[in-house]
Amino acid sequence: MKIAYSGWCSISILLIALLLGLAGCNSSYPPTDLSAEPLIPVPVSVTSDGNSFQLRHDVTIFVEEGNADVANAGEYLARLLFPATGFDLEVEATKRSPVKGHIYMHLDPADSELGKEGYELNISDSGLELKAAEPAGLIMGIATIRQLLPSAIESSSVQDSAWLMPTGVIRDYPEYAYRGAMLDVARHFFPVEDVKRFIDYLAMYKFNRLHLHLSDDQGWRIEIKSWPKLTEIGSKSEVGGGEGGFYTQEEYRELVAYAAQRNIMIIPEIDMPGHTNAALASYPELNCDGRATELYTGIEVGFSTLCTKKEIVYDFIGDVVRELAVMTPGKYIHIGGDESHVTPMEDYIPFIERVQKMVTDAGKTVIGWDEIANAELAPDAVVQYWAQAENAQKAIDQGRKVIMSPATHAYMDMQYDSTSRIGLHWAAYIEVDKAYDWDPASIEPSISRDDILGIEAALWTETVTNIEDIDYLVFPRLPGYGEIGWSPSDKRNWSDYARRLGAHQNRFDVLGIHYYQSPKVQWK
Repeated sequence: MKIAYSGWCSISILLIALLLGLAGCNSSYPPTDLSAEPLIPVPVSVTSDGNSFQLRHDVTIFVEEGNADVANAGEYLARLLFPATGFDLEVEATKRSPVKGHIYMHLDPADSELGKEGYELNISDSGLELKAAEPAGLIMGIATIRQLLPSAIESSSVQDSAWLMPTGVIRDYPEYAYRGAMLDVARHFFPVEDVKRFIDYLAMYKFNRLHLHLSDDQGWRIEIKSWPKLTEIGSKSEVGGGEGGFYTQEEYRELVAYAAQRNIMIIPEIDMPGHTNAALASYPELNCDGRATELYTGIEVGFSTLCTKKEIVYDFIGDVVRELAVMTPGKYIHIGGDESHVTPMEDYIPFIERVQKMVTDAGKTVIGWDEIANAELAPDAVVQYWAQAENAQKAIDQGRKVIMSPATHAYMDMQYDSTSRIGLHWAAYIEVDKAYDWDPASIEPSISRDDILGIEAALWTETVTNIEDIDYLVFPRLPGYGEIGWSPSDKRNWSDYARRLGAHQNRFDVLGIHYYQSPKVQWK
């Protein structure tokens, strides 16, 4: 329904507004222009037809019969909508399109353009249809539905809203297969609920990978049953001298399952041969001198190394990799490999090559920081570029793919500017415009689009102690990294993005995100 507004609202308009649960007269309601919605990431294609669809308490979510993944996506949507709407929407299997007025979710494998994660969202005034070629696309489409509803949908309690969204068609699919963020839980430990909250942030903006940095000099954060002192001793410290902590294998599996429901694969990292002081303090036999090191609470890097010539070191790594592989259904294990300054290159190279084989023998694909490209890489290994383009080039010369995480643009632990209350700036000051306004395929002349698997934004936690600190450094930069990974480069520009980002302020507020209110953005 189109309504013309002039200086004062008519009585009929006020009645409509009251029926819709709106407070007063607002020219943005009902929303009718799908193309004007501030969606992040920006979709590939949007066509508006000038009407609105209302989500009501009597809507049913119909799902394609006979497909458990589609049914799970329907249940996920119902759970997402319930807290703010109070609507206990039924999820019902069907063999064909349901009657009008409802939501219908199904697969169309013949629509090859959509690929693994693409979707088509068709919204009319009498119903909503979400289709995808594969189940992951339905989860991506649900992220769009969430943003099309009023920001009150993010509330954890029932809100008085009309739950309207504009009508039209969105066809959308990602630019890059790998769209990740890294959370360092080793420098400071974060409990399961904080990690789940971080996963929810990623799901909002169509990320599909969470890289967990589980070990470093300051702490070991994952239970390994065959080497129990890693958590008995190595988990008991963190930067600044806090109590540390670790995830039991049951808690880790809980995180893996929680992420998988949101189409996010968890990638565990055990950094080696450097960044290993927590392990060296736990087991003296991993040191060349056979003596345990002291637990470490500082932030300097590059001083530790496993004794790469000792056979017990490889027994240790083999056990850790095997236990991680059993707990991790995703295809990747990250072996670190960075900043091992006290490991001679003649020892480093054979170490990396041997560890890679352990990972592949466990049925997983190796990821490592760009230094591992000094070695001969496993056939399917992936190199994560963070500092040295020449290392990335070595990987490319071996025919391997690269994840783009340039510290100068994609490290979320960097300060926004010199006044930022936390963060570092050894790589750069990264304001929200600098975080957004770069292209993975052109930032380094030697790395082309065909070489790139995707992007990853990293949050190291030397200065980060709680969820409020995470929020401050991650927002408002995180949505931009989501758009870089998802949207075509020709659809992206800073001025349009800044407008859309500013319109997400209400969502941040409703979610209780402690974001940095950058002066680069016109907040709504």
